[in-house]
Amino acid sequence: MTTKTPTVPSSPAPSALALLPLLLFLALFIGAGLYFQSQDVAMAFYQLPSPVAILPAIILAVLLSKQKLAQTLDTFMAGIGHSNIIAMCLIYLLAGAFAAVAKATGGVDATVALGLQFIPSQLLLPGFFVIAAFIATAMGTSMGTIAAMAPIALGIAEEANIELALMAGAVMSGALFGDNLSIISDTTIAATRTQGCYMRDKFRENLIFAIPSALITLVLFALASNGSASVPPQSVDVVKVLPYISILILAVAGVNVFVVLTLGILFAGLVGITTSDYGAVAFANDIYRGFGNMQEIFVLSMLVGGLAAMMQQQGGLAFISQSIEKLIGKFSKSRDNNSSRAAELGMAGMVAFTNTCVANNTVSIVINGDIARELAQNNNVSPKRAASVLDIFACIIQGLIPYGAQGLLIASHFKISPIEAVSNVWYCMILPLVSVAVIILRPRSQ
Repeated sequence: MTTKTPTVPSSPAPSALALLPLLLFLALFIGAGLYFQSQDVAMAFYQLPSPVAILPAIILAVLLSKQKLAQTLDTFMAGIGHSNIIAMCLIYLLAGAFAAVAKATGGVDATVALGLQFIPSQLLLPGFFVIAAFIATAMGTSMGTIAAMAPIALGIAEEANIELALMAGAVMSGALFGDNLSIISDTTIAATRTQGCYMRDKFRENLIFAIPSALITLVLFALASNGSASVPPQSVDVVKVLPYISILILAVAGVNVFVVLTLGILFAGLVGITTSDYGAVAFANDIYRGFGNMQEIFVLSMLVGGLAAMMQQQGGLAFISQSIEKLIGKFSKSRDNNSSRAAELGMAGMVAFTNTCVANNTVSIVINGDIARELAQNNNVSPKRAASVLDIFACIIQGLIPYGAQGLLIASHFKISPIEAVSNVWYCMILPLVSVAVIILRPRSQ
């Protein structure tokens, strides 16, 4: 008995027209941000929720499709239900739950207090950089780190007569360093899931770029330190810091991320129950609140997955890949080291440009994930390296745009302009120089 070989669908022809939905999404998001900014509205680029801004783009993609409506919707649903998208969303939920429980049980305050014990009075700027970096790596959020550290850093800066913009830059630099490295950061989740690599591998790859940049930043902040102040004694409860440390160790050790985050949630809850009057009902409510905190990125990731599937079916992603491949071809006529370097620089440029537009590093990674993966596969770039490049260059832009959430938040705490704040985020100025040097000079071995 013979079996019929299934027909393999041919790749879609490249089409620039299929990119119109993505351009519409960016136009709506940027346009709304610029409008609200002109009206002096706080957090102008965050007034139009991104899951709403993408809806007209999805409708346009449906209208542009040459498939029947039922087939187009099937393509959209398949994109939403892709295993990478679903896994990403589940990890978002677990990460949100862990962050909420750990904060509610005193983990954030304990971590800040622990860090403040180690700041030398003559090295306040590099000290706050290091503390912010540790807290952000543990918490997985630059915004949460800034919110926790900014009031303390402001008080110390005023007492020590340190320029407020410098202190703001030090805190924000550390927060973005840690957010970029953290295994529970939404940017890490997005980068590793879209590129298909383990979080521990991406973490180790990131260190190659981040550690030299951080050391240079520390030296510069140390040289800029021109004041001293005594840090008030802090009451430290080391037990409440343990959940953060445990998930970092487990993740770097290579334990499955779902297991890591589940254990982290249970450990944080257990710490709260055994050290305070934190009860089971509060524990359950905080888990649910953590789920809610991830609602926007959860919904957006699903919608972007569906839109990307339609754009791929219509040839939009093929058009972008083809265009970048042509640029890569100018550097190399074969798939050699130059091709790999050009592909990595292409990924860096794509995610940087997108993040400049949408002012959200996670969204930028999700939007460019499929294109970056195809470029990596075609040009011998390892998944861990592709994930690192995406996360790093999204982080760089996020720290330098004055309309980003981090810059707006810390500027509001320090009562300075967002431009003053981001002009002192030295880590995000040094990181691109180091990263480009690593991409160009680093020996290739697959």
